Amino acid sequence: MTAFGKLVRSTAFRLTLVYLVVFALYAAALLAYFALNTGRLITEQITETVDAEIAGLVEQYTVGGLRQLILIVENRSLRPGSSLYLVTAPTGQALAGNVGSLAPGVLDKTGWSETVYRRLDEQETAEHSALVRVTQLSGGFRLLVGRDLEERARMGAIITTAARGSVALVVVLGLAGGFFVTRRVLRRFDAMTATTQRIMAGDLSGRLPVTGIGDELDRLATNLNDMLKRIEALMRGLKEVSDNIAHDLKTPLTRLRNRCEAALRSARSEGEYRAALESMLDESDGLIRTFDALLMIARAESGQARDNMLEFEAAEIVRGVGELYEPVAEETGLTLRVDAQPGRIKGNRELLSQALANLVDNAIKYARPAEDAGGPPGEITLTVRQEGDRVRISVADRGPGIAQADRARVVERFVRLPQSMAQPGSGLGLSLAAAVARLHGGELTLEDNAPGLKVVIALPRAG
Repeated sequence: MTAFGKLVRSTAFRLTLVYLVVFALYAAALLAYFALNTGRLITEQITETVDAEIAGLVEQYTVGGLRQLILIVENRSLRPGSSLYLVTAPTGQALAGNVGSLAPGVLDKTGWSETVYRRLDEQETAEHSALVRVTQLSGGFRLLVGRDLEERARMGAIITTAARGSVALVVVLGLAGGFFVTRRVLRRFDAMTATTQRIMAGDLSGRLPVTGIGDELDRLATNLNDMLKRIEALMRGLKEVSDNIAHDLKTPLTRLRNRCEAALRSARSEGEYRAALESMLDESDGLIRTFDALLMIARAESGQARDNMLEFEAAEIVRGVGELYEPVAEETGLTLRVDAQPGRIKGNRELLSQALANLVDNAIKYARPAEDAGGPPGEITLTVRQEGDRVRISVADRGPGIAQADRARVVERFVRLPQSMAQPGSGLGLSLAAAVARLHGGELTLEDNAPGLKVVIALPRAG
C-alpha cells in the first residue's frame, strides 16, 4: 500500500474528515443564519422608513390636498437614491412620481408587496426589484411609496461570496490540517509497529517511543513499555532460573547418585544399606523443598493466588509464626519476641505465612546466640506497625547482617553469600518473600538493624 493510501485509510484522517464536514456544515449554517437575519433587518428598516414617509405624505394630503401631495412627491422623486414614489388617479393614470412601470396588479390592492419595476428615466428593458406599499387616499387616489431592493441583494451577494470563500477556506485548511495530523500520528504508529516487530523477532529490550507531550498515545506507550519491562524481567528471570536450576540442582543430584553407587559398591550389611537410604531420602527431601519453593515463587509471580485474597489482621499470622518458631529459637539460644499492633491487610494468608516463616527461619540461622561473646543478646523481633496507608511487617535479628552492596542481589533466586554457605538452604527464601510482597502490591526491603538485619514487608492497608 502506498503512503497516500495508508494516509487516507487511517482512522485519524477519517475522523478529520468527519470533523471537517461537521464544522463546514456548522459554518454554512451560521453564515446562512447571518444572511437571513441581515436580509430581515434591511427589510425591517425599509418598512419602518416607508411607513413613516406614507404617514407624512397622507398628512400633507389631508392638509393641503392633492396639489400639495403631488408637489412633494415630484420634489422627492428628483432626489437621487433608492426611494420610489407614485401617485395615481382613480382611473390608474400616473399623476406624479418616478416609477415608469410596475408588475400588473400591484396598484389594485393596498398594503405591502414585492414587485419588479422600471424608473421613468430608464429604458423599457430595465427591470429592478422593490418593496412597496400602496395606500388608498380619499377621492379614489392611490399613493405608492417603496424602496429599491438592490442594497439587500448586494448584501446577500456579499454574504454568499463570503460563505463560499469561508467554506472553501475551511475545507482547504481542514484537509491540510488533517494530512498534517494524520502524517504525524502515522509516523508514531509506524515507529510503534517497527518496535513491536523487533520485539516479536526476539529483542525484548525494545521500547515504544514516548514523545513526552502526555497524550493518549504517550500513555499507551508508557503502559506498554512498563508491560514490556515486566515481561523482559520475567523472561530474564526464567532464563536465570533455568540456569540456576541446572547449576544448583546438579550438585545434590550428583551427590545422590554417588551415594547410591557407594551403597551398591561397599555396603555389606542391612544397617549400611539403611543408612545409605536415609541419606538419599534426606537429599531427596531437600530437592523437593527446593522445587516446592520454586513452584510457590512461580505461583506468586503469576498472580494466580489473587483469587484467594481475604481481609485479615496481619498480627494473626505474625503471632502464629512466632508461636511456631519460638521453640526452635530457644533451642539455638535465641529469644523470639512478637510486638504486633492491629493492622488489617488483604491477601493470601498461606503465602504471607510462608514468606514470614522463611524470614524467621533465616533469622534463626544467622542470628548470634545470647551466650556469644562480644555481641548483643541474641534476639529476633517480629513487629507489625501501621504507617499511613501501609502495614509494615518486619523481622529483625542481631546477626552479622548483609552488606549494603549485596542487599539487591540476595533477593534473586539461588543467590547465597559466602558467609551463608555453611548453613543448609537453597537461596530461595528471600526470593519467595519478595515475590509474595509484589503479589500483594507491596515491597520487601532490607534495612540495617545496627547490628543485624531487619527485613520489612510493606503491604497496602485493607480498604
